[in-house]
Amino acid sequence: MTQLQQNGNGHNQDYLLEVQNLKMYFPVTAGIFLQKTVADIKAVDDVSFFVRKGETLGLVGESGCGKTTTGRCVLQLYKPTAGRIIFHGVDLCTLNNRNMRPMRRQMQIIFQDPYSSLNPRMTAGAIIGEPLVVHGLAKSKAEYKERVGELLDIVGLNRYMADRFPHEFSGGQRQRIGVARALAVNPEFMVCDEPVSALDVSIQAQVINLLEDLQEQFSLTYLFIAHDLSVVRHISDRVAVMYLGHIVEIADRNDIYADPLHPYTKALLSAVPIPDPIIDAQRERILLSGEVPSPLNPPAGCVFHPRCSSVSPECMEEMPEVREIKPGHWVSCINVPGYGTPTYQLA
Repeated sequence: MTQLQQNGNGHNQDYLLEVQNLKMYFPVTAGIFLQKTVADIKAVDDVSFFVRKGETLGLVGESGCGKTTTGRCVLQLYKPTAGRIIFHGVDLCTLNNRNMRPMRRQMQIIFQDPYSSLNPRMTAGAIIGEPLVVHGLAKSKAEYKERVGELLDIVGLNRYMADRFPHEFSGGQRQRIGVARALAVNPEFMVCDEPVSALDVSIQAQVINLLEDLQEQFSLTYLFIAHDLSVVRHISDRVAVMYLGHIVEIADRNDIYADPLHPYTKALLSAVPIPDPIIDAQRERILLSGEVPSPLNPPAGCVFHPRCSSVSPECMEEMPEVREIKPGHWVSCINVPGYGTPTYQLA
């Protein structure tokens, strides 16, 4: 049961997005002519969270843990296997393609790779202006051209660059084109799918600052997907930690760095470099044993228990629920003090 349900049924006006018990399984088939499903890859398995209007929720975890799949399910680029995705009080999972189309104007995505996410046969202006054509937002060629130029100005590119092709831009400039394309339809919510991971460190800061400025200027709400915890701490208001298709901890960005509760979160934070070599040498390193299990055959019980140093027999029985241990701090671990008497259950 969610906190929202315990507080009373209905849509919380502070929540722009609510994800409830989301599951995304990809079938594994066998046979040449008669395709038969023999197993499921559990990319996302019973994930719940909410995003308030105007905030940034950082979603972090190792590669392959289901972060990008979660973002694409939210945007309905993948149709979830189960669960609810409530945006502005509407369950997107119940909408057909026709009814989903106007919702897409309010929800956009910035892709990870600025090299493969832009059509090499289209100019920058055509790429940015395509959403205007698709949604009929430009009434004339003059209005279309002016809007494209305005979007280039917003992301810090010169208007004359509209006639250039993607290969004529640097990686950071290409990502700015991707940002301008996402802004073209005036969205409220944006999924930022590791938007700086393919860029040089010096360029990463510029793009992050741009996203922060745009959020303030246009009252945007972000789901920021990343694996770099230092970047996530800089831009996010709250952070959700994901492992093998499950969210294991959610908290305010400062709280999760100052007082991580889940063993996996502690291990992730112990690997983040610290500029001060003295402090870095003194802190405890947490080395995880083994490899990440396959989502095709996840372990029984808590999915993290094969690599956990504080595992108990109960951990092998069932996956713990995500519970609020202290105000705003949610965790999925039965060995965390206070877990037995939760304030709320997130899922």
